[in-house]
Amino acid sequence: MKNKLKGSDFLTLAPLSAEEIEALLEEAVRLKNDGVRGFKPLSNRAVGLIFEKPSTRTRVSFEVAVQRLGGHALVFSDRDLQLGRGETVEDTGRVLSRYLDGLVVRTFGQDRLEALAGASTVPVINALTDESHPCQALADMMTVMEYKGTLSGLKFAYVGDGNNVANSLMRACSKLGIEMWVATPPGHEPEGRVVEECRGYAESSGASLELVADPGDAAADADVLYTDVWVSMGQPEAAADALGRFRDYRIDREMVALAREDVMVMHCLPAHRGQEITSEVLDGSRSAAWDQAENRLHAQVALLGAVFG
Repeated sequence: MKNKLKGSDFLTLAPLSAEEIEALLEEAVRLKNDGVRGFKPLSNRAVGLIFEKPSTRTRVSFEVAVQRLGGHALVFSDRDLQLGRGETVEDTGRVLSRYLDGLVVRTFGQDRLEALAGASTVPVINALTDESHPCQALADMMTVMEYKGTLSGLKFAYVGDGNNVANSLMRACSKLGIEMWVATPPGHEPEGRVVEECRGYAESSGASLELVADPGDAAADADVLYTDVWVSMGQPEAAADALGRFRDYRIDREMVALAREDVMVMHCLPAHRGQEITSEVLDGSRSAAWDQAENRLHAQVALLGAVFG
């Protein structure tokens, strides 16, 4: 199969076929098990990691991934660049392309990322925007594949806020033949444009995408239960209201009991224990959260290898 990613941007999962995503996942598993050995596509190359938002897992996993592939990572916050002092993202992209061989960018609007990528002459990888988090979805699908031995035909239940993680998971599941249920409080559904996009993928793959308000409907007989932090948890003035609206969407012992006996529970972290998930479940025998976090590294090694190999 031709490597569509070589020398290209990776801004969302939308341009990739199911076969191309599966090939990336299989390569990630292989690299996890066998190591990179002599595979050093980033030898003598420098990759800039731009983080306009704070990061733990994304930053560390990408730094290590670049190093494993023989490259050098330079990390920038918004305080290190002129972005925060009036320079346009386009001008930043043009300049950094003269120094670096690639950019990994964690920013706000998807349009901001796309503007930077449009002006850059080197590959740009989306490390999170307000609209999507495709690297997280790759690691998540890799983890499901490891636990379940398959992807197609599973019931995947996402409960909580219809955010960037939900958007990327919908794209992944609908392309890969996974039945996905998204349960959110009224007013917190994923963006309609993304839902319609994913329903088109689902029609082609034989998957389905269901949006519901009742988390019990989503959790019933699920193979995978997934949650993320609730909306506005970083805004103290909105926290109490969010807790009220999302209380029924917490993954706890009762919700796990609705799912299949061998359900795997996922959380992309960081977790607000006792809010969107209980410690009992996060630390319990059904939790895949720690393997999921580790797989960020392996999925990103595979992604960087595809882009720069």
